Amino acid sequence: MILINTILGNIGDPVWAERVSAGKSDWLEIDQWEAQKSRFRKATAKGVEIAVSIDRGTHIRDGDVLLWDATTLSALVARIELRDVMIVHLDGLASFVPEVAMRTCVELGHAMGNQHWPALVKGNLVYVPLTVDRKVMASVMNTHHFDGIRYEFVPGREVVPYLAPHESRRLFGGAEGPVHSHTHENYAGVEAETGRVYGHPPTHVHPHPGAARHGQTSPATAGSAHDYRK
Repeated sequence: MILINTILGNIGDPVWAERVSAGKSDWLEIDQWEAQKSRFRKATAKGVEIAVSIDRGTHIRDGDVLLWDATTLSALVARIELRDVMIVHLDGLASFVPEVAMRTCVELGHAMGNQHWPALVKGNLVYVPLTVDRKVMASVMNTHHFDGIRYEFVPGREVVPYLAPHESRRLFGGAEGPVHSHTHENYAGVEAETGRVYGHPPTHVHPHPGAARHGQTSPATAGSAHDYRK
């Protein structure tokens, strides 16, 4: 068994990206819940037993380089699996009279509660990890047709950079489901514990059946983000 007690870098760094791409890679595939732990055991994609024991308060992030052998040019890289997320936008309710906006929010919460969907509210956005097929979730939203509310589906990794660790745990902790990845830039806060920057993700609507019918549009996508480690 190999002990991992430090994180060497991240393939988001051009230097590490070049090193890893020129060598041989093994992957430590973990979910978001495991990524929040400082101690756990796991087998790599190639079957190597790994024991992780890093400083408390340190979290493994997608693309972290956990091992590097300069002689054999081999690396062990973390790959975090996340489910997709439905983002519900409430900003359209600002033009409604307070009574109507409040009623719509209550109706939205009631509909989500009936489906037993976990949710994280941040500002005027509601994040809902996919617990069922996205067509089913879209059907529920389209059936209710909430005035002033639009929604989109995005890969989980587009959301994580804009959440504090405790928010990520609430959204993805113990989650089961398909996952995808990518990141964009629109930071608006700093995590006190590690200095990591986070905030709200950009509007990046992914069209789905019924979107045009229900007034959902596809605003322009924001620029790409960089993953900063302090």
